[in-house]
Formats: sequence, structure tokens, C-alpha cells
Amino acid sequence: MNVAVVGGGAVGLSTATALARRGASVTVFERDTLGSGASGRAAGLCYDAFADDVDAAVATHALARYRDMDLFEPQPYVWVARDESDATAVREQISGMQRNGVAVEALTPAALGDRYPALCISSIEVAGLARDAGVLDPDEVVATLAEQARADGATVETETPVSLASPTTVETPSEARAFDAVVVAAGPQTKPLVADIGVSLALKAYRAQALVTGPVDAELPSFYDATREFYWRPKDDALLVGNGAHEVDPADWNPDADAEFVTRSLDRVEQTSALTPACDRAWAGLCTATPDGAPLAGPVADGLWVATGWQGHGLMRAPAMGDYLAAAVLDRPNPLSEHLPDRVDPTRFDGSETFAALEDPTRDWVQ
Repeated sequence: MNVAVVGGGAVGLSTATALARRGASVTVFERDTLGSGASGRAAGLCYDAFADDVDAAVATHALARYRDMDLFEPQPYVWVARDESDATAVREQISGMQRNGVAVEALTPAALGDRYPALCISSIEVAGLARDAGVLDPDEVVATLAEQARADGATVETETPVSLASPTTVETPSEARAFDAVVVAAGPQTKPLVADIGVSLALKAYRAQALVTGPVDAELPSFYDATREFYWRPKDDALLVGNGAHEVDPADWNPDADAEFVTRSLDRVEQTSALTPACDRAWAGLCTATPDGAPLAGPVADGLWVATGWQGHGLMRAPAMGDYLAAAVLDRPNPLSEHLPDRVDPTRFDGSETFAALEDPTRDWVQ
């Protein structure tokens, strides 16, 4: 089978590799450089701490693949709640995760402070600790996936913007090329690409911001504050701090972080730890959202597939979703096929839905 993959980020490259390893002839089209979209601006958090059994299965599969590629750096993940409503949600999540066999535990504030003395535990009601979590280097992920895709026989064409003339016809600036199947994994651009041939997706874009601090001298886990709504992760000898998200037009957005975001984020780190860090660099990136918080990953027309709507979890899930999509496109067995098709079916919506991009219907605090 001759398959085109549109999008050279982590999901597109994972899908291309999985297709090539299953015997398909694969061409990847990227309008810019590889990883120039959401993948290259991702935080790199990676964990299996999901209370939902399907999400947990996808995450477990992805983490195993990243470990096999030697891209996964172990890093415990802590998430905390500061009011009773959030604390109840965290306790329920932990119970659900434990039922799924995820290595998590609940910690009292005192136990959290004993484990990480640099954290300020005042006002924390409860904490969850995911022991098997880790972090990824987004640039290294993209480079490794591209290397694997090429090694397995895929052709990767960068600086090549495309459009769709039909569900299986890709138009480059120089020619129209016919394929047996096309997978569009182009982040927010997936929506206008498939709209050109009459396919409407229930997809919105939002802008998320992040910064990297100067050096910090403390042992800290990856961390998410469910009440204050921000996160950090250790990055070399610094912290990567994120959030500051809002809905935007994907054709008109600012890739630079806002000054207010930088000030607010550094203040939150000071309030939550014994640190007073400075900002080394900051940026913004685009994420995609759907009405129910689950991705759109499946067929939308005869021979045409999409993979988008990751709610910021695309890099984390990429190897698992690439395997799933490749098996589905080629009609091959895949362990995730038992649960995923209905959950991620893009035709579960008709594309006319009204929803807020940042309203998480799953109330899953773990970022």
C-alpha cells in the first residue's frame, strides 16, 4: 500500500515508521522543518497516570516504546490539590489509577515535604505521586523518529506544503500525487486541510505558553498544581514551567510568550517552592482540543485518515497512536484496537459542535 502522511511531528513520524515497518510504501510531507509545530514546542512530560483504563493502556504502550528507543528519562510526577473539591477529584483519580495497575500513591502534605524539602506544602490538601513517570526531549524524539522512519524505508519531504485535491490525492507545489491512503497529522492545520475536500472536524486550537528558568539548586519532581493550574518539570539544571493557555485563531497567533505569563509563572514557582528563579527563555505553541477531550484519530472519508486533537498530549502518546493508526490503515491487528476505535472515532462529531477549547470535560487534572 502506498500511504502519504501529512505532518512531520511526533505523531506523523511515529505513524510513518509503523506503516513502513508493516510493509507500506510511505511518504511524509512536512511544510516546514520536522518538529516545527507542536512537537518542537512541547514540554516533554511523559507518564501513565490516567484513571481511565483506555488512556492508561495507551500511555503504557507509549512509555514502553520510548524506553525501547532510549528516549525516556525517569522522573517522578507529583500533582497536588489545594481545596476540598480538587482534593476529592485527586483521591478518586488515584484510586482509579491503582485499579489500572498504575504505580501511583497518595501522599499527605507532610510526606510530600519530607520527600521534597524544597516544596512549600502549606495549603496543600493532598498529593498524588506517579513513580514510573518521566520526561522526554522533544527535539531528540523528533530526530530519532525521523531517523527510524527513514531507516525503515519512508521518504521524508520537508519544506513541502501540500493540499488535498481528493481524499487520496496530495498536491505539492509542483505536482499532484495519488496514494492508496492519506493520514493527516498536521495539528491545527489538519482542519483546513481536510475542509478543502468537504470534511468538517470538531477541532479548536489553543495557545499554551512555557518558559525555562535559570539554574535552580533543588531536587524536585515534575509537578502539577491542580488548583493554581500550572506545571513544571526539571530540565537539565533548570525548570520548564508552563500553562497560560487561551483559545486562538491558528492562522493568527503569537509564538512569543506574554510578559504577564512570565511574571505570573515565576511568582507561582516562588509561592510553591523555596526557589526564586529568573526566566532564561519563553515561548508559546499551539495545541488542539475536541468537545470531549479525546483525540480525533481515524477515517473521515474513503482512504483519508486524521490524527489530531491531542489536548497537549500528542508527544506523550505518539508511539502508541502511531502503531494504532498504522494497524488500522493497513487492517492489521493491534492490541489497542480493542478499545480505541469508538473513543477516538473522528466521525463521532459532525464538525458543527460549539465548545470551549479549554473546558476539559473529563476533569482530568493530571497534565
